[in-house]
Amino acid sequence: MNIKLVIPAIAALLVCNVSFAAHHEMAENPNEAVAVNWLKAGATGKAETIAYVSEHLAEDGMVYGDRYVGFGFTFNPDDDSKMVIDRIIPGSPASKVLQSGDEFVVVKGVRVSKRTMDKLSFRGKPGEPVKVTIKRDGKRLKTEVERGIISNNYGKAELMADLESGDASNWAAELKVNEVVSKDSVVYVWTTRKDRDVTVDLPFEAHVVTRFLFNDAGQVQGVGSLSEDRFVLEQTGYTISR
Repeated sequence: MNIKLVIPAIAALLVCNVSFAAHHEMAENPNEAVAVNWLKAGATGKAETIAYVSEHLAEDGMVYGDRYVGFGFTFNPDDDSKMVIDRIIPGSPASKVLQSGDEFVVVKGVRVSKRTMDKLSFRGKPGEPVKVTIKRDGKRLKTEVERGIISNNYGKAELMADLESGDASNWAAELKVNEVVSKDSVVYVWTTRKDRDVTVDLPFEAHVVTRFLFNDAGQVQGVGSLSEDRFVLEQTGYTISR
């Protein structure tokens, strides 16, 4: 048992019976400790995150990412000089046109560079076609991708690959656990995360609610979260416009 969790729990007993009930319930459900430590590992470092996820995510476990309107691909954001596709989300608009390894050269008339990386028109109205120039196998190709609604869900192999490609030097963040609630195999954890956007060098914080689903073996079968994405953008100087 983590002594840092025990001390606040003892102090809470002196404050109100509701807090006592919540912490007592946590002691009854070991899945809560796994969920909290999963998030703490994710805010500590790359090696800690990879080790914890590898151990506690079921082999057939799923990660349920944020829904958004766009193309439907992932890339390594730590390479700020170019944008090369790592993974295509199955069933997305990108899956009909693009391939892993494609490098974006021009997006809707804007040449891709370190300066323009956050100004590219991947997001916007669904159903709208966006003209792009890509580099594939050393050749430049012009095509277009029609934006769509993306459900970014993926399995353990894809998650581990994404974690391995991350930059360990700017991984750590400040994390506060506000509340933990569970029933049977489902655990909800409400946290406040403080971090810094390295692109604009500005700090931000966001409330995040993460939902964990556990299997009978006590491993994470599914995990997904909701966060204050718009609030984060506003804190780092971005605006949302039509």
